Amino acid sequence: MSASITPPNNPDLRKESLIEYPCSFPIKVMGARVDGFAEAMVQIAKQFDPQYDPATLEMRPSKAGNYLSVTLTIWATSREQLDNMYLALTAHPMVKVAL
Repeated sequence: MSASITPPNNPDLRKESLIEYPCSFPIKVMGARVDGFAEAMVQIAKQFDPQYDPATLEMRPSKAGNYLSVTLTIWATSREQLDNMYLALTAHPMVKVAL
């Protein structure tokens, strides 16, 4: 006689989110320190958060001054919005990393 084993209800954990929307969400973007980098990142932020305030942009140059890190704090309304923004950021030729 064999016992029937029912697998536990195991939702796809990759689809679960620990973020409660809507919320203020910081995104750090790094790229070469070149003219127009920060402005280009602000334009991407505005595509996904039309109310984004460029005055909230935080910038930090690297120690050697070759790279620039910017933090864009957007109003996140959904995981789809964040996913699409990350895709747009990482596809931009000036961006090295988006976290």
